[in-house]
Amino acid sequence: MNQASRHPVSIDAATEVYGVIGHPVAHSKSPVMHNQAFAETGHPGVYAAFDVMDVAGAAAGIRALGIRGVSVTIPHKVAVMAYLDEIHDQAREIGAVNTIVNNSGRLIGHNTDGYGAVQALLDHTEIRGKTVVVLGAGGAARAVGHGLCSQGDTRVIFANRTEKKARHMARDLGAEFVPMGDLENSRFDILVNTTPVGMHPQAQAMAVSESVLRPGLVVMDIVYNPLETLLLKQARDCGCTVINGVGMFVYQGAAQFALWTGLEPPVDQMRQAVYDALNPIDN
Repeated sequence: MNQASRHPVSIDAATEVYGVIGHPVAHSKSPVMHNQAFAETGHPGVYAAFDVMDVAGAAAGIRALGIRGVSVTIPHKVAVMAYLDEIHDQAREIGAVNTIVNNSGRLIGHNTDGYGAVQALLDHTEIRGKTVVVLGAGGAARAVGHGLCSQGDTRVIFANRTEKKARHMARDLGAEFVPMGDLENSRFDILVNTTPVGMHPQAQAMAVSESVLRPGLVVMDIVYNPLETLLLKQARDCGCTVINGVGMFVYQGAAQFALWTGLEPPVDQMRQAVYDALNPIDN
């Protein structure tokens, strides 16, 4: 039984509405996670998923309906920026927004993805003084890379099959670039996959060759469904420390919750709610 069911939330005219916008969003575990947080803290909120294709209309609706906070997911993280009143410096540097705070009709964009990735890694390993390879060159890669570069004494390297975009991203963030074919001969401590390789319909694929993996390497995949991607399975078999995508997902959500409510997020309960939702047979 999901934990939220033990803490029923009364929905009335005073209830604050939150949600996620994206396309598609039926698979999202954000409602489970955030509604658990509201239940645990007693905050009078309810969180829903909105399948949105009209980003401009969605922004107008957030204002008109007084929706207090919104998560933004694929494919709207960049497009939504044009319809916001203010964009936090960090989100502007990343070039994408995953969180909207509605401050009395004024929509403010934030990005908590980089924070989420860093916190998920720190649960398992030190980052400072380490060399981290980030696989990918999309918005997630940029957010993760930005978070890692902000740690100071961390060497960040981007690798991607399409080299041009990754080279530009590395240059923008003050990081480095290495061709995918050179990873096997490169020295690094942590590998982070930010590509969708490993998700359906690419569940039986890996973003890198198994020859890149070696004992002692820390491997994180930001994909959280399935919990163990083929990359993580192979990494575990090779003696690597593996980190699934739930940690990043929960920490970025916890940061959203704090921005929206000003409350301390119940991280452990949010994490358990996500695991419960991903493993319904066990409940």
